[in-house]
Parts: sequence; C-alpha cells; structure tokens
Amino acid sequence: MNRDDLAAAIDHTVLGPETTIDDVERVLDDAAEYGMNACIPPCYVAEAADYAPDVTLATVVGFPHGQHHPAVKRAEAEQAWEDGADELDMVLNVGRLKNGEHDAVRDDIEGVVAATPLPVKVIVETALLTDAEKHAAGKLTNEAGADYLKTSTGFAGGGATVADVELLAEYLPVKASGGVGTADEALAMLDAGAERIGASSGVEIVEDYD
Repeated sequence: MNRDDLAAAIDHTVLGPETTIDDVERVLDDAAEYGMNACIPPCYVAEAADYAPDVTLATVVGFPHGQHHPAVKRAEAEQAWEDGADELDMVLNVGRLKNGEHDAVRDDIEGVVAATPLPVKVIVETALLTDAEKHAAGKLTNEAGADYLKTSTGFAGGGATVADVELLAEYLPVKASGGVGTADEALAMLDAGAERIGASSGVEIVEDYD
C-alpha cells in the first residue's frame, strides 16, 4: 500500500458537539488536499457538498446513540441523500441488540438501507458489546443488506481494536473507527481486514506514513 492508497481509505472526521461550519471546511480542505474522504455532521451536508463537490462525503444517521425512532433514521437518511451525501454511517440500536430484539435491530437497519441508494455503514459500538453480541450485530447487519460494519462512534469509550476488526470482517467489510491516530495503527487495522479508517487525525496518519 502506498501513501495515496492509505489516504483514500481514510474518512477524515469531525463529529463533535461543538463542530462549526469552519471546522467542517477545514476537514474538507484537508480531505481534498490529501485525497481522503470526509465524515461530517448531517446539518452541514448541503453546505459541504457545495463547498467540496469532489470529496466523498459521509454523514451520520441516528448519531451518536442509535436510539432514534426507525422512522426518524429513515428520514435522516433521505435528507442526507437529498443534501448531497455520498455515504451513510448509521448507529445500531445497542439497547435492542443487548435485549435480544434481533428482528427490531434488523428492521431498523433495513429501513435505512432501503431509504436511499447510498452505501450504509452500521456502527455497532464494539466497546459496549460482548463477542457474542458483536457476532449477532455482524450477522444482522449482513442480513439487512448494509455495506459495511463500523466499530465505534468515538463517543462511548473505547475504539477500534484488531481483534474486533477481525471478528466483524467475517461478515462484511469493516470501517475501523475510534482511537486510530498513527499510520502504524491504521495499517494494523487494514491488515486485520478493515477497508476504511475513520479518524479525526487523518492528516497526521497520512503524514506519518513512511
């Protein structure tokens, strides 16, 4: 893998509660300069799509806890598509998963997948799950027709681990997100089976690459 390939696998991210449009534009500028994608809050998608039309633009659905009503998640997905998003990162309902409500979890994901033609990454929040629950999340996400599994929001403690990436990669391509801050860490995730990296430190990762 060369530096350009690494950059293309990174979703350069800004999703904190204090994120401003200036923060988003800085991330978009970085993404355009280094050849990365961007992942931003949904309220800024229309502005971002106009500002940086050549940057692949992901946004979030049901963020950060996944407990939005399924109809709200579908509406969020539809609005993001209308505003110009290229990809959706939706949060799985961890509470329903932990309670064994697998049909509800699957239906929730299916609704977002069906709402638009955009690729959907499902954030399963691995730090909150047992291995058995991670396997269940992988299976349900696959059955629901989503395109990726994503490890973490970055807002629930913990983050991506090699072991979790290897487990989730049994079911779908993986976006390793949360705590990845160096080129070595990113490459370890990619070696474990990740195809995308979500990181607020995308520039540092690319510049750290030898």
